Amino acid sequence: MSTHPTLRAWLAEGPFTLVMSSGFFAFFAHTGVLGEILATGHVPTAVAGSSAGALVGGAWAAGVGPDVLGGVLSRLAREEFWDPAPGLGLLAGKKFDAILRRLLPVTTFAACRVPVAISVFEIARARTVAVQDGDLVDAIRASCCVPGMFHPVRVAGRACWDGGIRDRPGLAGVPAGGRVLYHHISSRSPWRRARDLAIPARAGMVTLVIEDLPRSGPFKLDAGRRALDRAAVATHAALDLPVPADGVVRV
Repeated sequence: MSTHPTLRAWLAEGPFTLVMSSGFFAFFAHTGVLGEILATGHVPTAVAGSSAGALVGGAWAAGVGPDVLGGVLSRLAREEFWDPAPGLGLLAGKKFDAILRRLLPVTTFAACRVPVAISVFEIARARTVAVQDGDLVDAIRASCCVPGMFHPVRVAGRACWDGGIRDRPGLAGVPAGGRVLYHHISSRSPWRRARDLAIPARAGMVTLVIEDLPRSGPFKLDAGRRALDRAAVATHAALDLPVPADGVVRV
């Protein structure tokens, strides 16, 4: 018999911050994970993330349940966010902004139900900034601003790109020493350095890795919907798996 607690038991041990990584259109999978975690009755006391993780964590903190977010994603059509325009990127991002402002019940960090930290990449200073106040929609958009795909987004007056550029895990705004549940999206990108793709090590952190998630994108939204379902089923199964010594639960 294993002496390690199950993931479900670990969640019950005390408060935790939910952190979700960058991963292009991984907001589908993150939504599936979030829904199953909340179904245990254990609610994160804070959220953080980069890019896709920032979108899902920020939306939930603003009051959007995973069932509602999952419904929106399941009906999402490319033309709803596709707005090509001249600039430093293919898409202006105005349609994306409008989607978020319609969806989110509140649009400031201060009004969220739990503290939120969103990683963005500040272009002029080439550094990661963990945004924790101000306009939530601007921060989410900036964190999702894949270079070449979206125009940069200004946060507190500074032009920003995708938070995953330098902080793929989305941990920059999470203080050391606390309990963290981290959903890591694996990447096969040939452009990433090995150290950027590695699962970070951190005291007090349990990492969930779901293998073989369908790879979605703007031209593969159906794969995203399959990823949401796969992530939900896998997370449900992971809850009863023991947390190994390295803290990484794979399913």
